[in-house]
Amino acid sequence: MSSPALPSLSDRFAVRFGAAPALRVRAPGRVNLIGEHVDYVGGLVLPVAIDRAICAAASTNGRNVLRLVSEAAGIAPVEVPLVDLGPRTGSDGWLNYVLGVLAQYRELGWTVPGFDALFSGDLPLGAGLSSSAALETATALLLEGLTGRGLDPIERARLCQQAEHRHAGVPCGLMDQLAVGAGRAGHALLIDCRDLRVTPVPLPPDWSIIVADTRVKHTLADGEYRRRREDCEAAARALGVPTLRDVSLELLAANAFRLDERLARRARHAVTEIARVPAFVAAAAAGDATAAGTLLRASHLSLRDDFDVSCPELDALAEAAWRAGSELGVIGARMTGGGFGGATVTLVRRGREAELARHLEVDFAGRFGHIPSVFVTRPAGAAEIMPPDYPAP
Repeated sequence: MSSPALPSLSDRFAVRFGAAPALRVRAPGRVNLIGEHVDYVGGLVLPVAIDRAICAAASTNGRNVLRLVSEAAGIAPVEVPLVDLGPRTGSDGWLNYVLGVLAQYRELGWTVPGFDALFSGDLPLGAGLSSSAALETATALLLEGLTGRGLDPIERARLCQQAEHRHAGVPCGLMDQLAVGAGRAGHALLIDCRDLRVTPVPLPPDWSIIVADTRVKHTLADGEYRRRREDCEAAARALGVPTLRDVSLELLAANAFRLDERLARRARHAVTEIARVPAFVAAAAAGDATAAGTLLRASHLSLRDDFDVSCPELDALAEAAWRAGSELGVIGARMTGGGFGGATVTLVRRGREAELARHLEVDFAGRFGHIPSVFVTRPAGAAEIMPPDYPAP
């Protein structure tokens, strides 16, 4: 006998607010394959939007308040007067990703109506998978759908980035918001963060993506992310260039005496990581798993040793994948996202996903006493307003 179907997002919205929603939206998370902590120096990055997402349903309520429910965060319903879209603190901190977006649209001259919204989804929070950018983009699409207006993906990504800077206090680059808003099924996105050119990059059909969430939550607003960005800016000033994107390995070697030990390591990571991205794209185009794996490992070691953003749990997952190697179909692995916790990304030969996932779970649990959340994902499409016949999440 089959289990009864769970209530849909629309049904749950109706229970909360007394009527069916006017629209639903879906905003995917993202996994960055390579190119970490270089978007804010104008570098090259290679993210993929994934098939885990934040979904939301909404309707206008005819009042001057927002009524918001986040199932994903397990937060009780909150009411926010439209006259007070300022930043929140403490347990209401998640609202900054919603209110910041609405405040940015208001700065553009848009009228923000009172509305009810229910946020849900299967995207892990705080795992380095851009749940904040997904929440921001979902909010943006809700407002655009409710008002019948719209921005193009780059304008929307910039607006969401500013919301995160101003309300959440995270000086992020633009990679996450652009990956969420411009993802393409079956492809990674090669993003040039200097001029925002986006080039879809097909991945070999026999490469699968495994995400392993350590369940160690990172908090990028605690200052460490900002300090890494400030270090990169200080290194660029010392080298006499606008950003580290303008530094070659040769220039860095010739001018190392201008940097102290910490800034030299930060600059070395940024310069080498930017160079690894086109090399990885070329390896993927050639189906060269050995070269791709070497680049992923080098990226993780650089993030661990030069940028100091890894942690024991991330290192353990990456090392477990490296040890498994070709015997379990591993192509390569590294930490992904801002670091200080979160997840690793592993590329594995198609058909070997279950074996590798089990290996990562057992190895990690033996060291840390809890099982990581390991799942297979695939490159998905961009955030969107769901059509009426879209399967209810």
